[in-house]
Amino acid sequence: MTDQAEQAYTDIGAGGLVLTGPWTPATDIDTGTGVRPAGGEVLDGEVIDQHGQVVTPRSTAVPVRRPVAWPALPALPAGGKEVVRATGRVAVQSLQGHAVLARRAVDAATHAAIREQIRAARARGDTAELVEWLDRLHTAKDARRQRVQNLPVLLKAAGLSAVALVLVVATALVGIGIVVGVVHPLGAGWGDYWRFLGWLLHALVTAVTVAVPLAGAGGVLGWLALTRRAGQDGASLPARLMPAGQRVQVGEEITPSIVVTALRDLGYAELRKSIKAMPDYGAGMLGPITLAGCGVEVDVALPSGTSTEEIQKRGRKLAENLGRHEHEVFITIPAELRRTVRLWIADPGALDEPIGPSPLVLDPEQSADYRTGRAPWGEDLRGDAALISLYQRHLLITGLSNQGKTAALRALALWLAQDPTVEFWIADLKGVGDWAMFDGIATRLIQGPTDTHVVQATEILEDAVTEMERRNEATRAGATFHPLIVIVDEAQVAFMCPAVDDFKRPYGGTKATSRYFTAARKLHNQGRAVDALLWQGTQDPTDQNLPKLVREGAHIRASLVVGTEAQAKMALGDKAVNGGAAPHKLRQGLDKGTLVVAGDGVPLPPGASSLTIRTHFINDADADALADRAKARRTQVATRTATGDPTEDRDPLSDIAAALRGEDRTRTPVVLARLAEIHPRYQKWTFQTLSAALATHHIKISKSVGQSVIRVDDIHQAITLRSSRDEGSDQGSG
Repeated sequence: MTDQAEQAYTDIGAGGLVLTGPWTPATDIDTGTGVRPAGGEVLDGEVIDQHGQVVTPRSTAVPVRRPVAWPALPALPAGGKEVVRATGRVAVQSLQGHAVLARRAVDAATHAAIREQIRAARARGDTAELVEWLDRLHTAKDARRQRVQNLPVLLKAAGLSAVALVLVVATALVGIGIVVGVVHPLGAGWGDYWRFLGWLLHALVTAVTVAVPLAGAGGVLGWLALTRRAGQDGASLPARLMPAGQRVQVGEEITPSIVVTALRDLGYAELRKSIKAMPDYGAGMLGPITLAGCGVEVDVALPSGTSTEEIQKRGRKLAENLGRHEHEVFITIPAELRRTVRLWIADPGALDEPIGPSPLVLDPEQSADYRTGRAPWGEDLRGDAALISLYQRHLLITGLSNQGKTAALRALALWLAQDPTVEFWIADLKGVGDWAMFDGIATRLIQGPTDTHVVQATEILEDAVTEMERRNEATRAGATFHPLIVIVDEAQVAFMCPAVDDFKRPYGGTKATSRYFTAARKLHNQGRAVDALLWQGTQDPTDQNLPKLVREGAHIRASLVVGTEAQAKMALGDKAVNGGAAPHKLRQGLDKGTLVVAGDGVPLPPGASSLTIRTHFINDADADALADRAKARRTQVATRTATGDPTEDRDPLSDIAAALRGEDRTRTPVVLARLAEIHPRYQKWTFQTLSAALATHHIKISKSVGQSVIRVDDIHQAITLRSSRDEGSDQGSG
C-alpha cells in the first residue's frame, strides 16, 4: 500500500473506506458554502465500508415537509344519494303542502272559486253570467252568516247533550250497583261490583295511555302524507330534488303555477303587484291548460291596469321563464276576449321535428276542386291539417331568400293543377327550373331573371287584364268561365326592373305609369269576380319591391321569416301583427317552410287574426310525379271535350281559322277569347281543350318569343287537306 493510500485509510476511521485513486481533489469548492460553482469539475464515486457495502451519507440539508394526507371521507353511494334526495323531496313537498292547504283554506274562507268565475265573466264581458255568479256569491255569504249566527245555539245544545249523557250513564251505573248489591248475581256483591268498575276504568286508562301516543304518531304521519300529497299536486319541486327519471324532463310540463310565476317575473311592475294582491296568487287569471298539438294552450285574463301589448313586448323573457326558446312560445290576442292573451307553448324541441309528407303525395287518387276544395298546405301548431280555400282569392307569399317561399307557392299550384278546369300562366323570374314541371300544364310559362323575361311577364299580366275585361263583358250575358291563375314568382324582380318600352313607359317601378304595377292593380280590383287571379311570390319586402297597393290587394297574405317587425307588417298587415302574428321572430334557416298566414280563406281559430302553418315540402321528384298526374287528367278531359256533343253543329277548325283573323300568328289566349265571342260553346275551352282539338288535325301549337301561338298557315293547310280528303271520299263513293 502506498503512502497516499495509507493516509486515506487513516483519515476515514470507522465510518468506511474510500476507493483508492487515482482521483483529483476538487480545489474549486467554495469553502464558505461548500458548494461547487456551476461548470466546475465533478468526481463521480461511492463510499463503501470495509466489507464492500455502500455507505449512505447522512444529509445535512433541511428535510422537505411533505403534506399531510388526510383520510378521505367515505363516498356516499348512489343509493345513499337517492335516499337523501328522497328525504329532502318529502320535506320540501310537505312544507309546500302546508302552504297549499293554507291557501286553500283562505280560498274557502273568501269564496275564491266564485270570485274567479266573476273575474272571468267580467273579462269576457258576459253580463248574464256575471250577474249569476254575483248572486251565487251573495247566497254563499248569507249562508255562512247564518251558520255563524247558529253556532252558539249548536254549542249550547251539544253541551246540554253531553251533561245529559253523563247523568244517564252515572244513574245507570248506580242503579246496576244497587241491583247487584241486592240480588248478588254469581255471588258478586256491592263491593265486587265497584272493584270491577275500578279495574275496567284502570284498563281503559291504560289503553288510552298507550293508544294516544300511537295515534299521535299516526296522526303526524297522516298529516305529513296529506301535506305531501297537497304539495305534489299544487306546487313545483326543485329540479335537484326530483327523481332521476324526471329530472331530465324539467321544463317540459307546464302547470298553472309555472305560468303564473313566469308572468309574475316578467319585469312588469303592474302585473307583479296585481298578482301579489290576488287572494289566489294569480291562479284566477288562467283558463284551462289544454293540449294543442305538440304543446299546450292557455288563455290569460290580465288584471285591470295591465296591457296585452306589454306582454307581447316581453315575449322572449316570458319564453325563458317558461323554460322554452323564444320560437317555442306564441303570444296572440283573441279578438273576442278583452284584456286577454293566448299563450301557445310548444313541447321542448317539438318544432324542430319535421312534419309528414303532403297528402297529395301520399294519395295518388286525390283530386282537386277549385270551387269547393281546400288545398292541404301543411299543419298548424296544434297538429291539425291546414286546409286553404283558393276560390276567387288573390295570393301573396313573401319572406327572406331561401326559406321555402317557392316550395310553398308551388305546393298550392300542384294541388290546384289536379283540377283540369284550371288554366295557369306562370312567370318564373328566378329561372332555375323550380317551375319546369309545369311545362305542358301551364298555357304560358316563362323562366328567367332578365329584363326580357320581365317584359314577357308584364305582357302576361296585361293579357290577363284583357281576358278579365272580356269576361266582365261576357258575364252580363250570363257566361261562366274556367279559372285563370297567373303566377309570378320573384315578383320583386319585375318591380325593380329598369326597362322601358318604346313609349318610355317603365315596366317596373311603383308609379301609375308602371306597366307591371298597373296590370297587377287591375287584376286585384276586378279579377276575382271572373276567376282571373294573381298569385305572387316575393322576397325581403320593401315599399320599393312590393308596393302597398299591391300587397294589400291580396286576399291571402303569407309570410315566412322576415327581418323586422316593419317587414312583417308589410307582409301581413298591421292588424295581424298587432294581434300577435310574428314572422320576424321565426328563425332564419331553422324554420324553413314555416309561415304565418292572414286573410280570407284561412281557417283561423276563433278570435285570431293569423295562423302559423308548417308547410309540407314537396321535392322536385314528387313535384314531377304530381305534374305528370295532372297532365294525364287534363289529357283525358281535353279529349272528351274536343269530341264534343254529336248534335253540335260547330266546326272548331273553321272557327279557329276565323279567330285568327288573317294574322300570321296569334297567341293562344287571344284565340280562346275570340272563340268565346264566336260561340258560347267555346267559353269553357282551356289551353288543353284547344290543343286537343288541333291535335285531331295533326296541328301542334308553336312557340314564338316564349309564348304559345297558332300559325295561320297550319290552320289553312289543315283545312285544305281535310277538303281534299272529303273530295276524294265523295269521288270514291260515286
